[in-house]
Amino acid sequence: MSLHRSLKTKPAGLNRHRNVLTRHERIAHLTERGSFQDGDSPLGLVKVGSRKIVTKKKKKAEAADATEETTDA
Repeated sequence: MSLHRSLKTKPAGLNRHRNVLTRHERIAHLTERGSFQDGDSPLGLVKVGSRKIVTKKKKKAEAADATEETTDA
């Protein structure tokens, strides 16, 4: 029996942005914000938003100007 093509994972498929975080990842986010301290229960954690931030890529000309400025200094 073959596997349906939508169920197959590609190497890039493992690097996608995930909306659902594991408990360990949620605790890491909460400790960075200061909402979780040592001794707190890891059960019943609050929801943690997982936003994907997309930044615009700079044009090649702007990147070339920036490298010239650093070499002149």
